[in-house]
Amino acid sequence: MSAAPAAPAPLAAASGSVLLLWVAVPYICLAVFAVGHVWRYRQDQFGWTSRTTQLLEHRWLRWGSPLFHLGAFMVIAGHVVGLAVPASWTEAAGVDEHTYHTTAVWAGSVAGVAMVAGLGMLCARRLLTRRIRLGTDRSDKVLFPLLSATVLLGITATAAHNVFGAGYDYRSTVSVWFRGLFTLQPQPEAIAGAPLLFQLHALSACLLFAVWPFTRLVHVWSAPVGYLVRPYVVYRRRAAAPGRTAGPARRDRHPV
Repeated sequence: MSAAPAAPAPLAAASGSVLLLWVAVPYICLAVFAVGHVWRYRQDQFGWTSRTTQLLEHRWLRWGSPLFHLGAFMVIAGHVVGLAVPASWTEAAGVDEHTYHTTAVWAGSVAGVAMVAGLGMLCARRLLTRRIRLGTDRSDKVLFPLLSATVLLGITATAAHNVFGAGYDYRSTVSVWFRGLFTLQPQPEAIAGAPLLFQLHALSACLLFAVWPFTRLVHVWSAPVGYLVRPYVVYRRRAAAPGRTAGPARRDRHPV
């Protein structure tokens, strides 16, 4: 792995374009993310869903959806550890830099390939299946290209610098910038010195957070945990004709 980059310059020394890209834009996107979810929940609770198209096509969905979601969960977990957990914490836990780097690169590569394969299948079925394509709304037309760009940029950055390249320690630059945003001590110069692919990946992720509340991605905050304790829905036959006796009521489990 290459040597760690030099420490970033103070915030006051950052140029206007650096402040705009790595301070203003991220905070605007995070504000839209928070306010947008409140607005969406208050204005469109019935639309708080992934709007499944399983009845229209299921062969591609059968493989694409599990691959995408499994890969996404692994990628998110990797990002949480890589961006939110300082290197000193993992070292204190007994994980040296070489072990962390090797695990992150190969586990991230597997997760990324699964996510890309699943997302490719989901995009293909949406483009190739006419009934699904006609049902694609404007939010999906924004979400799918942006999500694809974010995923592909992340995979490309990892492959170019950490699989086939000399290695790049993003935890000393990108992670420092990311944590600084949430501690209200932004360090834009940290990411300004990162390779272009990492910068593009970070910017596309910011935009993805901004459009999140207005797309089907809101369904990640919903979990059907109440399904098992919902009451039964009781179905009864219509009133029997004269001389006939109505059959017993049938109790089936269906969501209310």
